[in-house]
Amino acid sequence: TVLSSRNVFIFGETSVFAFLSPKVRDPAVERRCSGRACNPRMGNLAQGRVLSTGSVCGFNSSEPYCFYQQPAAPRSRESCPAATCSRCNSAIPSQAHPPSAMSDSSFRYPDTWWQSGEGVKVETLQLDLETEFLFTHLILVFRSPRPAAMVLERSQDRGRTWKTLRYFARSCEEEFGVAEGSPVGESRATCTSKYSGAFPCSRGEVIYRALSPWHSVDPYGPAAQDQLMITNLRVRLLQSQTCPCQAKHPGAAVLPTDHYAIYDFIVKGSCLCNGHADHCVPTRGSKPTPGCKPFSQQVHGKCVCRHNTAGDHCERCAPLYNDQPWQAANGITGTPHECQKCKCYGHAKSCHFSRGLWLATGRRSGGVCDDCRHNTEGRHCQNCKRGFYRDPSKPKTAPDSCKSCSCHPVGSVLSGGSPLCNPSSGVCTCKPGVGGPHCDSCMMGYWGLHEYGCRPCDCTGDCDPYTEKCECIEVTLGSPKLFCAAEFDYVLVGKVMSAHDKGSHAEVEVKVKKVIYQNPQMKIQRGSVTLYPESWTIQGCTCPILNPGSEYVVAGHEDWKTGRLMINTKSLVKPWKPSLGRKLLHILRKDCGRW
Repeated sequence: TVLSSRNVFIFGETSVFAFLSPKVRDPAVERRCSGRACNPRMGNLAQGRVLSTGSVCGFNSSEPYCFYQQPAAPRSRESCPAATCSRCNSAIPSQAHPPSAMSDSSFRYPDTWWQSGEGVKVETLQLDLETEFLFTHLILVFRSPRPAAMVLERSQDRGRTWKTLRYFARSCEEEFGVAEGSPVGESRATCTSKYSGAFPCSRGEVIYRALSPWHSVDPYGPAAQDQLMITNLRVRLLQSQTCPCQAKHPGAAVLPTDHYAIYDFIVKGSCLCNGHADHCVPTRGSKPTPGCKPFSQQVHGKCVCRHNTAGDHCERCAPLYNDQPWQAANGITGTPHECQKCKCYGHAKSCHFSRGLWLATGRRSGGVCDDCRHNTEGRHCQNCKRGFYRDPSKPKTAPDSCKSCSCHPVGSVLSGGSPLCNPSSGVCTCKPGVGGPHCDSCMMGYWGLHEYGCRPCDCTGDCDPYTEKCECIEVTLGSPKLFCAAEFDYVLVGKVMSAHDKGSHAEVEVKVKKVIYQNPQMKIQRGSVTLYPESWTIQGCTCPILNPGSEYVVAGHEDWKTGRLMINTKSLVKPWKPSLGRKLLHILRKDCGRW
């Protein structure tokens, strides 16, 4: 009979395990998760954990008890041996029968058992787990006759609410008022009489399977998880029954046999990993249970996650692998549904999933990088932050690929307190009148770098960038070809008499001593004429420079609209020398062909 019970136990494990992993049955394959769904090996969830009970034999003092060892139904008085009697005392190890005896190894310790107090009518056995587990089936091996009525319940919220899984009764109608096999209430639990007979009087089994062996469903899908996941398991023993052998012996009715006793409480299952792990380790804070067998034999609850998943149950994607929504593996097809890495170019340690982006990209990518480092920003940390630019000599993944914009804090445009520069070249964005790649100097024609930029010079040409003093770059008498190309309208020799600021313009009075050349349409006479300089500053300077009292050779143009003799930075103004006059006459005649 003992061998028969073990055969039932192994059959139960094989059939349900085949359901749990229809594509991964070989233990060697089971440990490999690469490219396929995987699950941890199953074991006894009760082993290494203490079951709680309402009572224990000999709790306060030594207590007598009797039991029948005959496991099979008797055919005659001779096949019913007399009861065996003994004493129990929880304070004496050799006489103690604690709850932990139900959860030790049924193979190494086949003859240890838990026993309730004598005369206890209703008893509750409860297994409390430290986290969620998958529960596939239960096997109870009784030392006493099996109960005439009992209920199996489970909780998925650490004991706050309970759901009935199965009713067991010698008569379902009599004990629970339901027909055998009919679902009861919201739980839809059914009642069975298969495991409630009084025989055998010892080593009778009660077996429950969470799903039928032929129930083909994805073990990692929500429907299966709802049926298989537990945090607590409870068995309520509601009505004991005596061994029929007791009625065969005169005087046996007074023997102390009114108790429950169980050899093995076997809860087959595994840690809950959603198809993303092949083994588990202790959860944080877990410690060996005092009085239990080696911690290494326990089915632990924290998954060692694969497929780029994370969490105690691999219930989410790893921090940097949220480019697609998390999914449990498919236990029927073996598809692992691995989490996909976000594209962050090495500048982020985590990313989050955005369903809006996922839908907008046609379900291709929904990852958004978190807390971009190395001065980067953007969904993929693909851009340099404001105030930084991409170093073209370094790869995008380099930690120092974004360099600080070396922009002058006063001359450059700021945004949010940071300077703006070209994200590709690093060239700074300058304020008005400011120039240079770093915006650290005034442009030509501007001076006085300050918080609003540089001011325009009050000159026709450039000025000193710090003092605003105009820089007058005068035309030199270079090659005759360049002189002729200027096509001056007049060339004269005169003495500067005075200069006047007229508000809207300036006038310089010159006494003409000699007209070297003039346009045929012009009629310049010796004597007093007025020159009109275009460059006239508040400092009273002209460009080219015309100092009162000095004599100059002046070559310039006429304003054809007003007839004024103009002086500007294109005019030739040189101190008068007779040799210069002869040279100009020679150029005009020989090179310019004016005569």
